[in-house]
Amino acid sequence: MALSFCGNDRGSNAYSVDKGVLDNGCFVDALNLVPHVFLLFITFPILFIGWGSQSSKVQIHHNTWLHFPGHNLRWILTFTLLFVHVCEIAEGIVSNTQMESNHLHLFLPALMGFIAATTSVVYYHNIETANFPKLLLALFIYWILAFITKMIKLWKFAEASLGVQYLRFCITALLVVLYGLLMAVEINVIRVRKYVFFANPQRVKPPEDLQDLGVRFLQPFVNLLSKATYWWMNPLIIGAHKRPIELKKIGKLPIAMRALTNYIRLKDSYEEQRQKTEDPEKSPSIWKSMYQAFGGPILLSSTFRYMADLLGFAGPLCISGITANMTFGVFFMSSTELLQNTSVLAVLLFLALVLQRTFLQASYYVTIETGINLRGALLAMIYNKILRLSTSNMSMGEMTLGQINNLVAIETNQLMWFLFLCPNLWAMPVQIIMGVILLYYLLGDSALIGAGVILLLAPVQYLIATKLADTQKSTLDYSTDRLKKTTEILKGIKLLKLYAWENIFCDRVEETRGKELTSLKTFALYTSMSIFMNAAIPIAAVLATFVTHAYIEEVRLSPAKAFASLALFHILVTPLFLLSTVVRFAVKALVSVQKLSEFLQSDEIGDDSWRNGEMYMSLEVGKKYKYHGDVSTKAINRKGRYRMDNYEQPMRRQLRPTETEDVAVNDGFFTWGSNLSTLTDINIRIPTGQLTMIVGQVGCGKSSLLLAMLGEMQTISGKVYWSNVAFGAFPLKNRYSVAYAAQKSWLLNATVEENITFGSPFNKQRYKAVIDACSLQPDIDLLPFGDQTEIGERGINLSGGQRQRICVARALYQNTNIVFLDDPFSALDIHLSDHLMQEGILKFLQDDKRTLVLVTHKLQYLIHADWIIAMKDGSVLREGTLKDIQTHDVELYEHWKTLMNRQDQELEKTEMESQTTLERKTLRRAFYSREAKNQIDDEDEEEEVEEDDDDNMSTTTSRRSKIQWKMCCRYLSSGGFLMVFLMVSSKLAKHSVMVAIDYWLAAWTSSNPFLGVLQHLSYVPVFIILCGAAIALCLITSLTVEFLGVAAATNLHHNLLNKIIHAPIRFFDVTPLGQILNRFSADTNIIDQHIPPTLESLTRSTLLCLSAIGVIAFVTPAFLIALVPLAVAFYFIQKYFRVASKDLQDLDDSTQLPLLCHFSETAEGLTTIRAFRHEARFKQRMLELTDTNNTAYLFLSAANRWLEVRTDYLGAVIVLTAAVAAIWSTSQSGLVGLGLTYALTVTNYLNWVVRNLADLEVQMAAVKKVNSFLSTESENYEGSMDVSQVPEDWPQHGEIKIHDLCVRYDTMLKPVLKHVNAHINPGQKVGICGRTGSGKSSLSLAFFNMVDVFEGKIVIDGIDICKLPLQTLRSRLSIILQDPVLFSGSIRLNLDPERTCTDDRLWEALEIAQLKNMVKALPGGLDAVVTEGGENFSVGQRQLFCLARAFVRKSSILIMDEATASIDMATENILQKVVMTAFADRTVVTIAHLVSSILEAEQVLVFSSGTLVECDSAPNLLAQENSLFSILVRTHK
Repeated sequence: MALSFCGNDRGSNAYSVDKGVLDNGCFVDALNLVPHVFLLFITFPILFIGWGSQSSKVQIHHNTWLHFPGHNLRWILTFTLLFVHVCEIAEGIVSNTQMESNHLHLFLPALMGFIAATTSVVYYHNIETANFPKLLLALFIYWILAFITKMIKLWKFAEASLGVQYLRFCITALLVVLYGLLMAVEINVIRVRKYVFFANPQRVKPPEDLQDLGVRFLQPFVNLLSKATYWWMNPLIIGAHKRPIELKKIGKLPIAMRALTNYIRLKDSYEEQRQKTEDPEKSPSIWKSMYQAFGGPILLSSTFRYMADLLGFAGPLCISGITANMTFGVFFMSSTELLQNTSVLAVLLFLALVLQRTFLQASYYVTIETGINLRGALLAMIYNKILRLSTSNMSMGEMTLGQINNLVAIETNQLMWFLFLCPNLWAMPVQIIMGVILLYYLLGDSALIGAGVILLLAPVQYLIATKLADTQKSTLDYSTDRLKKTTEILKGIKLLKLYAWENIFCDRVEETRGKELTSLKTFALYTSMSIFMNAAIPIAAVLATFVTHAYIEEVRLSPAKAFASLALFHILVTPLFLLSTVVRFAVKALVSVQKLSEFLQSDEIGDDSWRNGEMYMSLEVGKKYKYHGDVSTKAINRKGRYRMDNYEQPMRRQLRPTETEDVAVNDGFFTWGSNLSTLTDINIRIPTGQLTMIVGQVGCGKSSLLLAMLGEMQTISGKVYWSNVAFGAFPLKNRYSVAYAAQKSWLLNATVEENITFGSPFNKQRYKAVIDACSLQPDIDLLPFGDQTEIGERGINLSGGQRQRICVARALYQNTNIVFLDDPFSALDIHLSDHLMQEGILKFLQDDKRTLVLVTHKLQYLIHADWIIAMKDGSVLREGTLKDIQTHDVELYEHWKTLMNRQDQELEKTEMESQTTLERKTLRRAFYSREAKNQIDDEDEEEEVEEDDDDNMSTTTSRRSKIQWKMCCRYLSSGGFLMVFLMVSSKLAKHSVMVAIDYWLAAWTSSNPFLGVLQHLSYVPVFIILCGAAIALCLITSLTVEFLGVAAATNLHHNLLNKIIHAPIRFFDVTPLGQILNRFSADTNIIDQHIPPTLESLTRSTLLCLSAIGVIAFVTPAFLIALVPLAVAFYFIQKYFRVASKDLQDLDDSTQLPLLCHFSETAEGLTTIRAFRHEARFKQRMLELTDTNNTAYLFLSAANRWLEVRTDYLGAVIVLTAAVAAIWSTSQSGLVGLGLTYALTVTNYLNWVVRNLADLEVQMAAVKKVNSFLSTESENYEGSMDVSQVPEDWPQHGEIKIHDLCVRYDTMLKPVLKHVNAHINPGQKVGICGRTGSGKSSLSLAFFNMVDVFEGKIVIDGIDICKLPLQTLRSRLSIILQDPVLFSGSIRLNLDPERTCTDDRLWEALEIAQLKNMVKALPGGLDAVVTEGGENFSVGQRQLFCLARAFVRKSSILIMDEATASIDMATENILQKVVMTAFADRTVVTIAHLVSSILEAEQVLVFSSGTLVECDSAPNLLAQENSLFSILVRTHK
């Protein structure tokens, strides 16, 4: 057969043009080639030159991107054009097979058209990126030529009266329309851009976002193809392999997605709703305003979703077509005939799949983007509301911090998730109805029975889903309870170990954990039921349908119908399974909106107009705050860093000489919300530039007065005047920023320096002066990074005094005219107070001529005041100078004098070594132990760093992308081998049975059609048995996986708890508490609830994919050849994705925390922020944090779409190859149907395999962290002596001999005690003293064998304590620690957790500790409640409880470790008395922080840097002038 363009059939003269040139069909086809060739001819040189020049310029940055008008329309039309060309080629090739010889003109022009169309779009894309529209002229000419040539062809067809019934006519007509439309698009570009035929072409700048190189999220700006396939993500995802993705790399959001933009959108529509509601009580509808602001994208997404769902049904129909036409082919080319050609159907199936998946992912993406925008807008709305909440709301407990945190962390996310899922709400019913209609069309009445089974079981699913939610709630309650108990144990671990109570408290936790596990088992049961239902419903439906079909219908079931309906059942299951979830989310969203709207309606602060209304930050302002790099970077250059923050620095106004007062209140009545006024009849003035003091008893309204002046209280009547301008006269001018230090100190989670400067420019001298005035330097020197150390919730916890001094420093540093200090001395000891008064208040502030209002209880400072306001019961008692009061109110003056004297006496009592020194000491201890740990860590890190330095890719990637298989094994082995074996075997069995069912169906439907009815029915019993087995196995597998998870969780937590409780005390010194708690909270939660479903899903999808590939390979072995490249592609996709996904997940998590912290921080410090007038700055910070978190989340979801699009396309290719292989190999039609049905399932499950792998990898990190703690050494509890060898009443006498004792905290560290020798007689009272860090406390720990005694020994009553079992040793000695520790529970539990003592014994102990009357008065007596940490008792009372606890344990040795350090004089006297009387016959070792407390001791041991330097009775040592003891006594007096 010769190849020729017009063919050379016998008897036809193909090349004659006798009847006229255009009447020769072949010539018309040849004419159609001209435009295509023309286009290729022109564009190729331009493209090549373009590529050449482009490669020399390193990739043009995306700021040159630009869309010409009609951009998206052009892409859509071109794709349609390509599709029509494919149809034309197919039609040509099929027709050609009918001819005697090859007629190239039937398909060659179409092929060239396909190539030309592809070229046109590539060419267009390049012109667009280069922004060089003149070159579009070539395309314009091409469209015109193509349009004309096709028109001629169509006209000729019409002449020959070939009508619509012929496929070729339809195709040509379609092409004419498409070329015409493309021509129109091109003309439109000329009209808008005027690049040709016009004198002045329009200059167009690319969108603003693209000019900003910081924007890296390009989805809105790339072309349609890149949008659909996320091609622009490639560099990011592949680059993640080389180096981890950081915040810098993901840049910032495009303007349209920023929280501010969306906030303004939502706010406007919310306000509009508010104006619409006539009734002011009724709150504006949030639903409507959300729909108004974000409805458009949701509708778009729903449209995509509908298109995807309808295309989804193409799969089953194509299967039915391919399977049915496997018998013979028909070749008259009418429009329907093409669709009976199996190869054509295979290609159509492929295209339908690709399109369906593209639409589906587009729908997902649009909803997710909208959801993120909505969340940003809601967060901004909530934040704005928080900044305006009335203070009374917060303090009267109407709005707790917890509620606000919930709004931010839970409710906004619920709404975001609802938005993600809401297109399902209206897409799913349509999908279900369509599915049932198609089934009915295929199978008749029996289909309705199958659908009925599905619909009946759907409510059961919903029930299970709601049950799941409830169980999760109860599990949550138990785990919070367990966490609380664990936290208490860890905080009081030193005490528990010293008293040998750790096991008792460990059992308390285990008990709660038991309840939690019961709840978890219920949870596991419901989850497995849910999984089981999902797997079993389709099997049950198929069983019901096919069995009834066999009995009712006359017609035998054909393979085509059987497999098409099988595929349909699979499609139907997903929406039904998801529907229950979506409905649940919808219900949750309703609740969330309810809460939100209540919150947005709650009271706001007084609507005085000076509150400068809704501090709107217009977009202009937004631009002024340029984003400065990563939010959390430590700024090195001080200058650059503050420039950002100066914008709202209030200018110091020049004082006008006439002004005498800054603030005045006339006839003020103020309230905290209830209509009773808290402050009545207030008439005061605050003189300018002077020191005003407000004094009065506790609770007389001093702080309220300050807040009333700041406008925080509700005004019933009266006015507050600020510097002669009444509120409301000039809105923004009247009140400047006031530096305010609240009574309850409030710190930001930031560095010390940022806390002090608080957004003001940094000025070194001023900063230094402020730090000295507040004597913060010694504290700063202790911090690991000086003033660059992070403090606050997430940083280092400072003590109360240190926090308060930082707050005062902040107020002093601010450059404002007015300073309000609310009782700044309350948490400070006397020396610091004096220093602060002299240096800070009198010197620093007065030099500055600032107006200062000081609330205080320290009356001795009244002499410094220029003006005094004395308050009583919410009204002003007196106002004036001290002289005025002395002359006019003698009584008050005398009263003050007596109070002052009393304060002075107390002053004499308190010793030098004060609270502050103590605070510094605890801080130092914390760091000392942590540094040691860090040294060890640093060594490890250095080793790691060395490995990292080989920057060859292989090592770094392998380190990051390995799933920890070791961890997986560790996890599975925790679950027990029996469970693992059960899980694996049942999974394999289940999937084998599933394949068997479908194989049997294939055999049944393909059996000889001429068999009798009975032979057909003989297939039914086997089918029923197989289905039954499959359903049973589904149940077993779902149960085994879940319970394997529960078993693993039980074991891991149990081991973790025991390991940590029994770890040496050193472990707790070097491991931050937060880190240990994290293992018990976050990591345990992941192991409990997240790993099992991930594992289940992973194994299920993997086995499904494998069985599908196995079946296809069995049906058509040729498929295996195509499998190799597909497998390689899949391997690389998942490899890259997993690494990138993990990084983005981490970024998302790490950016979420600061955001939540910022919210709770703001809510706590509202009054301070408003007094300082820093609302705008905090708002800006919130917007930045929200945007950062949203960027990470957007990238994470875009990465998921990237993966899904790729795996979906791979799945489509698998379907195509399976179909083509099946068509070429002539196998039985039933088996072909089987292969194709399986190929279709692969597309759904491929991406799940990868996503679950990625999730499992993140979740296994939790197992790894828990596992790292499981390797900690335990203390040696055994000892070398047996318990039976220790006398029952040991130690009887309490004699202690210390021989050559050397002690260290860790084998890595230097000894803290060196060669100590001492002898303590029974019943002696011994004092131990020495400077800080001399090793006093280490000795007390050595008595309990808590530290490493590596030389020498301590012998108590003849037994070397290092040989004793720890439990025995520690339970026979008593100790009172410096910090009193109480546990939540009852008083009885705190005194005697072992429940060994009688009530009388406990009461006796309480009486000795002088607590009996107080405890008697409590409800419940001994069983009275102790709150967490004993917060419901004062510090002194807590210390007395500890004394009672020591007394309950009748031990002959008592050790007091600085027990009087943190208590007041009265309690200390009680303690001393008790020790002298109740413990008269016992040996008491007192470690003194004040030497004065051991002057009565019979023997004094003086330590200096770890060695014992003096040992004698106190009077003897004092007699020696130059002994260390007498020096200590002198310096401390």
